[in-house]
Order: sequence, then structure tokens, then C-alpha cells
Amino acid sequence: MLGNILLVAALLLALYSLLMYYRAYKGFATIGKARIGYHLTTIAVLIASVLLLLFILNHQYQYKYIFEYSSSELSTGLLISSFFGGQEGSFLLWLLFTVLIGLVVMNQASKEKNFEAHVMMPFLLVVIFLLVMINPLLKSPFNYLWTEPTFVDTKFINQNILGYSFMQNFIFQDKDAGKTFVKISEELINTIKANGLSIDNLIVQGKGLNPLLQNFWMQIHPPFLFLGFALASTQFAFALAALIKNEYRVWIKLNLVWALATALVLVLGIMIGGYWAYGVLGWGGYWAWDPVENSSLIPWIFSVALIHTLIVQKYTQTKHKLGSLTRTNLILSVFTFVLVVYSTFLTRSGILSEASVHSFSDPGSFIYSVLIIFLTGFSLSVFVGIYKRRKTLNNRQELSQNIFSRDMGLFYGSMLLVGSGIAILVGTSAPIFGSSVDLSFYNRVNSLLAIFMVPLIGVTLYFYWQNTDVKEFIKNITITSVAAVIVSVIIIYLAGISDILYSLILFESVFTIVVNLVFIFKFNKSLILMGGHIAHIGFALFLIGAILSGLLSLSETVDLPKNKSQIVFNKKLTYLGNEPVDNGKKYAFTVKVEDGNNISVLKPVMYISEYNNSLMREPDILISAARDLYISPLSFTDEGDAGVKEITLKKGEPYKAGNYEILFEKFDLPKDAMEKMMNKEPFDIRAKMKVTSNGASKNFDIIVNDSSQNSFGIKEEGLNFTAESFDVSGTIKFDVTNLNDKEVVKAETLSVEYREKPLINLVWAGVLLMSIGFILMIIKRFREISN
Repeated sequence: MLGNILLVAALLLALYSLLMYYRAYKGFATIGKARIGYHLTTIAVLIASVLLLLFILNHQYQYKYIFEYSSSELSTGLLISSFFGGQEGSFLLWLLFTVLIGLVVMNQASKEKNFEAHVMMPFLLVVIFLLVMINPLLKSPFNYLWTEPTFVDTKFINQNILGYSFMQNFIFQDKDAGKTFVKISEELINTIKANGLSIDNLIVQGKGLNPLLQNFWMQIHPPFLFLGFALASTQFAFALAALIKNEYRVWIKLNLVWALATALVLVLGIMIGGYWAYGVLGWGGYWAWDPVENSSLIPWIFSVALIHTLIVQKYTQTKHKLGSLTRTNLILSVFTFVLVVYSTFLTRSGILSEASVHSFSDPGSFIYSVLIIFLTGFSLSVFVGIYKRRKTLNNRQELSQNIFSRDMGLFYGSMLLVGSGIAILVGTSAPIFGSSVDLSFYNRVNSLLAIFMVPLIGVTLYFYWQNTDVKEFIKNITITSVAAVIVSVIIIYLAGISDILYSLILFESVFTIVVNLVFIFKFNKSLILMGGHIAHIGFALFLIGAILSGLLSLSETVDLPKNKSQIVFNKKLTYLGNEPVDNGKKYAFTVKVEDGNNISVLKPVMYISEYNNSLMREPDILISAARDLYISPLSFTDEGDAGVKEITLKKGEPYKAGNYEILFEKFDLPKDAMEKMMNKEPFDIRAKMKVTSNGASKNFDIIVNDSSQNSFGIKEEGLNFTAESFDVSGTIKFDVTNLNDKEVVKAETLSVEYREKPLINLVWAGVLLMSIGFILMIIKRFREISN
């Protein structure tokens, strides 16, 4: 009860603070009361957060949220991370970061003449939005397990209480699943109390975290993202404050620092998530264009675009006129945050439950409506404000129309970034309308935009504000262009790249690195002034790493009989056996990799998860400067097992079966899938399959969620494929039965996906360099504010 009381109190205090700030804006002397209200809101949120953490650490499973996401079997670090393992805790963490950031914003705004109330009013709207989303009437982390009737497996119930006769009225059996459940409800709790028993120990164990989340990076990745989300609210607050006050100079210096901080934290969060996926999920990549992955990327893209357009406004404003792109900056500032709320809408509303591996589901129509209301309100606020202040906003410095000007170069670069964000937004939102886009859509569109955007990073540095002498520009750019051509040709030749599009982007990325290095050494700038150059070098290095690691990657599925070597890409792979690890819960499979005289041992892991009774796989990676060797386990056939094994087909990746090639092309959902999903009605999920042999192809569909229509066979090879499970992100797990070999005793065999990922470390190095650049820029801009 105390947790819910604190959250309700925080909401009421936030509303009180908003009212007092509004009165202060109207000229009343209530600024002190407004500050007290905000400080008390922060204290209430802080105490609620500490309380939830204490409940988690002390295994208070009577709270539904703690029961669903924590367990006494988790390590301390993962137990703490269960704080944000689900929706309610994630919102509380986001809220905690927001109110703490609000203290800094309040302090900054108070130093500017008559500006605090203008900033804190829109900022408090964000705080109120977050408090509404976790209030007890919606989904609070402090709601009891029995607030709504819930069926709990008896393995989580105290066996002493379970033995009482009155419990028989609340026990139900699922004969199909072979499980017994207890109906946890208010009636049961009252019955237990009436029999003189304590309810404190009714639940003795929690479900714990999803196995995929039981990773070191779970303790870091979500906090970074939610800190980035909280930081994005500052741009929203400063933009609306500028419109409310009708003053557009002060907000630039403040907003620029916060935009840089938002971009820094989000890019680190995104990179950590990518590295986590690369090291854990087993598909050898770091970005799958998953809708919820995209929804954290889009605000970052907008924040980076905003940084560049804010710089244009800052350097083009005069004493009597506003800088160029003022309206653009107001819109980008608000929509950097609005797109964060939109990502919340996608995940929290359950609208992507069939399209994203990250999505939460079953939120209730009321939460759906609340999200729509806030999303619409936040979006309209900036346009209403711009319309009301149109007279002042029209008195601005016009953007230079000279294509050889720095302001025009920054504008075009920013608009290309926005175009990329919008393209990703369209693809991400497609499931809302019952459709989807192929993953190639994202790669194709962003590659085309990159061709025009990347060279601007280097070229714009040679431009001056307003105008540039063309002859001087050509003279300056010639040497760096020639150097970039030479380096690019060497890389393209050594890598054997024939794709013109990727070759062009590679050249442009090298050109960007060369130009920024020239500027660093030519002007001998202090380290603090190098932030922009270092960030641009990091971005170009990231692109080079993404292109080369993608084009040069090698992959092959191979069966490894025990102690029998197989040659894969000139490497000798030998499966040596397996051993139990993690107290016998998992099995590590030892694979020796010989590359000439170099011998390495990798130990991928497989186990059956108690959480969902599914086979889980953990790849092992041999990391080196030049390339990563990546082994992901697929299946294991023990000695004497019949010819049945499990394989995973990934969308767009062919699988070789004898003389046949099997391709899972895509999922095909009915047009009314979204409507049926929202109404919780069943519908068929079809998978488009193609089997090819000797140039002849056959296309057909299977229904992966219908056991009578989820299989197909290749008679000539004696193979039968039965879909056992699927993931809407683009994978299907099949049981493959060898009909010709069922009675043959098999040797102990490990099936693996072996991959080589050349130059993948350039991706991580590029993001780290970008982050260092952002940090240096933040320090530089913070010093400007202080002076």
C-alpha cells in the first residue's frame, strides 16, 4: 500500500507544482511553492523507487510485478535489474531519471531571468504523464498479486499452506499441460487470513527474468535507454518554454547541451543493446531492424539532426533577427521527445505483440487510450505554439541559398537524417496497419540516403557561413579527395567489393575521416574543440565497419560428430564433448578451432530453460582485432539417438539440405490480423517457403501456429520438416526427421552455425569514438553556459 500511496502523492504534488508554476507565470508570487511541490514530488518518487528495490531484494512475491520478474535464484546484479525487467518498473526508472534531471533543469532555468516557470510547466507535463502510466488504477509495480484473479503454478506456492483442506477449492489442474495451478484472488487471501495464517509466505518463489535477459548487459542497457528517454524530455520543455515566453535566444545555449547529452546516452544505450544481441542471441548480427529497436534509434537520429540545426540557428542569429531554422528546431526538439513517447505507444499498447520480440502485450484498452491522448497532445503543442507565435518567428534570418555555404550544408545533412528517421518510422509503424516491410527496405533506403549525407560531413567543413569562394573550396578539397580515393581503392581491392553502392559509401566514409583528421592536425585545436571532428570520424568508422563486416562475413551450418574434424573456411573444427556448467543447469559444448598453428577452444552453451521450458542457446565468440570467430549451437544428437534434429531457419537465409536449398521468405499475416489481435481472436500465421534444386523452385505456405498444417517434406532426401516454434522477428524452429535413417544409431553430434565476422570491431570502435566526441562537445557547450 505504501508504494501506491507514494505514487498517488507524487502525482498530486506534481499537479500542485504545475498549478503553482502556472500562477507564477501569470505574475503571482508562487515560484517558491512550485519548487517545494516539485522537490516533494521528487522525494516521493525516490522513496517509491527505493521501496520497490527493497521489496525485490527481500523477495516480496506478494507484489505481482516482483513475482513476475524476480527470483531468489538470480544473482544480485540480475535481481536488481529485475527492477526494470517489465513495464511498470521500466516506467518507474524512467520517471526517477526524469525527476532527478528536472532538478538540474530547474536550477539552470532559475538563473535565467523570468524563465523557470516557462520551462518547468512543460517539463511537469512529462512527469505527470509518467506518473499517470504507473498509477494504481493502471499498472503500478506495487499492486498485489491478487488485485486481479491470477492462476499461479503450485511450484511457486508454500507447500505447507497448500496442504490445508480449504486450499482444495482454489486448486485447478491443466491436464493437457500436466500442471496444477492455484487461483490467487481476494477470496483466497481472506480465507487464509480467516484460518489464522499469514499471507506473507504464501508465494515462496518468483518466475524470474526471461533467460535472454539474464545477461550482464541487462544491468546496463535498459538504464542507458531510459536515461536517454528522460533526457529527451528536456528538449521538449525548452522548446515549449521558448514558445510560451516568445524568446528564442536563451533556449539555444541550454537546449544544445541537453540535445548532445541525449544523443550521447542514446547512442551508448543502442550500442550496448547491439553488442548484447551480437553476443547472446546467436544469429551473428547486432541490429535486426526490430520495431522496438528502431523506436530507440529514431529519437537518436532526430536528436543528431537537431544538434546540427541548432548550430545553424546559433551562428546565424543577429541582434535584431532570429537565427535560421528556428521553427525547424522547435519541431525537432519536441519530436525528439514525442518519438520516445511513440516508442512507448508501440511497446506498451501491445500493438506490436505479433511483430517485435521486445513488445509488451495485453495492456488494456484504457492504457491504449491514455497513450494516444498524451501522444496527440505532445505532438500538437508545438504546432499550436508556432502558429500563435508566427509573427515573431517570421522575423528571422533567412537560410542562405548558396549551396557552397555551411548553413545550407548543415541543413541538407540534417534533413537527410530526418528523412532516414521518417523512413524507419514508416517501416516500424507498418504493423499498426496490418502490414510489414521487408528488412531490405531499411538497408536500401538508408544506403541511398547515406550516399548524399555522408560526403556532406566532410565537404561542409570547407564551407564558410553564408558564402564560400568556389576556387578556394576546390583547391582545399582536391588533396583530401585524392587521398581518400587512393585509400578507398586499396580497401575495395583488398576486400574484393564489387557493389557500386557500398563502394561509394566506403569512399565517402574514408573521405570524411581524412577531412576531419586534416582539420584536427592543421588547426592544432585543443582536445575540447575536437569533439565534432572525433564524432564524425567515429560515425564514418562505424559505416566502414558495418559495410566490411557485412559483406565479408562467412557463415556455414556444420554437423560435428564427436572427435571427427570438419574443415570450414580453411579452419579445422573438432567437437570434443560436453560438460555440465552452472550447477548442472546448462551444458557447455567444447569445440576446438585450428587455424594453422593457432589453436583455440570455444564453448557454446545449450540448456532447457525452466522459465519457458524451451531450448536456449548461447554462442561463444573468439574475439580478435581483425575478425571474430563465432560459433552458435543449433542442436545436439546424443549417441544412439534416432535421426531427428532441430534447426532454425532465419528469414532470407537459405538452409542446405542435401541437394536442396530451403528458404524461409517471410511471414504472411491476414489483412485483419491487427483487428483480430486487439480482439484476442485467433488467426493463421503463414510462412512463405521456397525449396530449390538444380535451378527449379517450388513455393508453398505452411501455417506455423496450426499443428495440422505446419510441416512439409522433401521426399527425394527423405526429410520431413515440422515447425515447432516461431519468432515474429523472423525465425522458425523446425524438427527435421530423416525418414530414411530413423533406425540407424547415430554418433554423438553437435550441429553449429559457424561464422567469421571480419572487422566487426570497427563498428564498436566507431560508436565509442562518437561517444567521446559527444562528451567533448558537451564539456565545450557547458563551459559556454557557465561563462
